[in-house]
Amino acid sequence: MKTKYFCTIGLLFFLASYLLFSNILPSLNTSIDFAHWFNLIGACFLLSFNDAFPKKRINAVASVLTTLGVIAHIGLCTIDFIMSSYGNNEIAKEVLSQQISNSPSILYPFVVVGPSLLFLGLALHAFAFIKTETVKSLMVIVGSVAVGFSFFVLKDGVYMLLSCAVFVLGLGLLVYRNEEREVLN
Repeated sequence: MKTKYFCTIGLLFFLASYLLFSNILPSLNTSIDFAHWFNLIGACFLLSFNDAFPKKRINAVASVLTTLGVIAHIGLCTIDFIMSSYGNNEIAKEVLSQQISNSPSILYPFVVVGPSLLFLGLALHAFAFIKTETVKSLMVIVGSVAVGFSFFVLKDGVYMLLSCAVFVLGLGLLVYRNEEREVLN
């Protein structure tokens, strides 16, 4: 399978997870946390972007950041799986949340900073195309910042979904940029 297809699968799973996180759809009320499973699967497939773009110095740094971000997403999803395993036991959830908040070695790499590295790494990959694919690159860069802003500042799922959609669309357009040129030539 081509790397571009793995990238596309990752983008679709990632976007689907944000659709579920946004709470636009009615709750599925299942014992399976689909939002975090989709997010976990999507993030792992997004590692393919490290191979999809040219090998330059900026992409080497972007690849490291993307990989660290995926590792952090795996940790965050694991924490959220444990949290959801408590079901309606809000006291147990609060105790776990407090424990995580009091553990900087878990809080910062897996909750606060780490997951943002995925967005930063992919935005840096996109930045490598800022001169030749300006609009697509800006979609990724602005989308990545907007996802963080809508999550941490606005705390609004709908804006987070829209930001993720711009981010995903920009990455999708960038990964398929060569095929567009081949058709035009």
